[in-house]
Amino acid sequence: MMVFADTSALFALLVHDDDMHGRAKANFEYFMANHTQLLTSSYVLLETLTLLQRRVSLESVWDFNHKIMPLLEVVWADAGWHSRAVQRLQVEKKRSVSLTDCLSFEIMEAWGGPYGLHL
Repeated sequence: MMVFADTSALFALLVHDDDMHGRAKANFEYFMANHTQLLTSSYVLLETLTLLQRRVSLESVWDFNHKIMPLLEVVWADAGWHSRAVQRLQVEKKRSVSLTDCLSFEIMEAWGGPYGLHL
């Protein structure tokens, strides 16, 4: 099984005072115990690392890179992925849906399978 990990899940996993930390940690432990592959995008990584740096510390960025990154299957956005995400954003026409969200949706659809779960 493969699960898409988004920014809010990854952030909650690392930030102990986040309201969703307990749930994120429990889900992450379950996924690791059941050999679930975690899929994400380079845009999610950028968004997560930026949040960690600004809201927590640079040390949390290093923790993420050393502890979490090796566990993720990352789809690195190239010009094609970026173009698809921008096109989707134009179709969505919602300020509440980010370019990162649109890329995530495109990846989930391209890879197929049950991606409704989050950490």
